Amino acid sequence: MPEPAAGVRTPWIRLLDVVRCPLCGQRLAPEGRTLRCPQRHTFDTAKQGYVGLLGGGKRAAPADSADMVRARADFLDAGHYAPLATALADTARELCPARGTVLDAGAGTGHYLAAVLDAVPEAVGLGLDASVYALRRAARAHDRAGAASWDVWQPFPLRDAAVDLVLNVFAPRNGAEFRRVLRPSGALLVVTPTVRHLGELRGELGLLEIDPAKEERLQRTLEDRFVPESSTQLEYAMRLSVQDIENLALMGPAAHHLDAGELRERVAALGEPRAVTASFTLSVHRPAGRSARAGDS
Repeated sequence: MPEPAAGVRTPWIRLLDVVRCPLCGQRLAPEGRTLRCPQRHTFDTAKQGYVGLLGGGKRAAPADSADMVRARADFLDAGHYAPLATALADTARELCPARGTVLDAGAGTGHYLAAVLDAVPEAVGLGLDASVYALRRAARAHDRAGAASWDVWQPFPLRDAAVDLVLNVFAPRNGAEFRRVLRPSGALLVVTPTVRHLGELRGELGLLEIDPAKEERLQRTLEDRFVPESSTQLEYAMRLSVQDIENLALMGPAAHHLDAGELRERVAALGEPRAVTASFTLSVHRPAGRSARAGDS
């Protein structure tokens, strides 16, 4: 394919083989700082580097605010979820072919996608998210990552069987679309919190409780489309300051219903440093009816 025009970042040289026009399904090509299909549907590249594919009357559910994204970036940059990023990267290294394509559906700031791309040095990644504030960071999270605005509950703007690995980290799960865009040899890597996650904080801060049946709901969401292959538990203790705890509370879904002032009062009353449990399940799922695994031939 031709070299991209000015303003189109290098990952898109390969990602344009994967992404399709969300309005008509045809191939997109770079034209200045836009992507355009043969039907002249045009999608701008923001100055921060992400592509605005969510258009044409499509509207997403409420997305993360600037404050939520800032809190998440500060918390992740402090390294508290570094063991999770490492575990994701180690698992992805075994699942994704060397020059594979990774889709992070609900990518947020691109933190975990970047860790995976570091582990698979020739792979490219695409992060989809509805929050423009998150996308501004995701577009710059890694040299081999692109980012685009999208509502992950809607059919993805990707061609069929184009992706080697789908990441789903604390994000909505669109099982039908995960299956459609994955190659038969591909894999879905899901991260969910366990009931012990942040157990020391939930009652005191009014955080949302984790459904004990979360894993069962995950299987129901994916059944008939995926076959579970493996499940790994990751649990460790974090030592969090008052600022860390505030960021942790503000970066998640609780931020949509907690009053910021009341939250800060509750956090200040906890004292520091505070021992808090991080507890996750990493599960690998293969497409049902697949013909081969990555690397088999």
